[in-house]
Amino acid sequence: MPLIYSNMQLSEVVEEHPSLIPVINRFGIRLGLADKTVQEVCGQYHIDTDFLLVVINTFLNEEYFPEKKLQAFHTSQIIDYLTKTNIDYQRHQIPNIERHLGSFVSLSASAGNNSVALIGKFFASFKTKLTDRIDKDTTEWFPYCLNLSEKLGKLQSSKQESCLLNLPEQQIDNSLEALLTDLKSLIIKHISGEYNENLCYAVIFSIASLEKDIRQQDRIRYRILAPMVSAMEKLSL
Repeated sequence: MPLIYSNMQLSEVVEEHPSLIPVINRFGIRLGLADKTVQEVCGQYHIDTDFLLVVINTFLNEEYFPEKKLQAFHTSQIIDYLTKTNIDYQRHQIPNIERHLGSFVSLSASAGNNSVALIGKFFASFKTKLTDRIDKDTTEWFPYCLNLSEKLGKLQSSKQESCLLNLPEQQIDNSLEALLTDLKSLIIKHISGEYNENLCYAVIFSIASLEKDIRQQDRIRYRILAPMVSAMEKLSL
């Protein structure tokens, strides 16, 4: 897929790739983009153009992942974006799936299809796991990363003490994406009986969108943020 550049009209990019709407929303960008280029929109919203482009291109292109470019950004930029991503999941994407899924399960059950109850339970377990990870991000992992970055800055001129907080190392965890993949497969392969096809499509589409979103953001989480923190820990010793 061709890369997005700063001189392109952002409205045309979003028209071609509507899945970018929640991504640009995390930067505070709202629709009504007129004919402004990516750079002009970034100037309007006081956003780092290079960082937005790296995130957009990483999201759109599975094979695009400029690790050196991402590592050049400040830790706080990456954490701010991942924090806003978590907020988007909780405030928008999860409620959107729940709304479609609730209607789908309710109407299908009333039509005598009892197999859809399992789908609701499966999604509930995913939501619990995602919520737990977001809680740990908010209370442990992200504060640790920011604290380490701040203390490292202070220690660059004088290494008088270690700023390690003995937080367990982040392990790559693909279980959230796997749960959504299994849920999507469960619906596609094993749904039976009477059900609303439009609602079924809406559920599958929203699950697939979140699945891709989590996969792309986890690349930033585990291949950029975690190694950056590991490097800072070594420098702070």
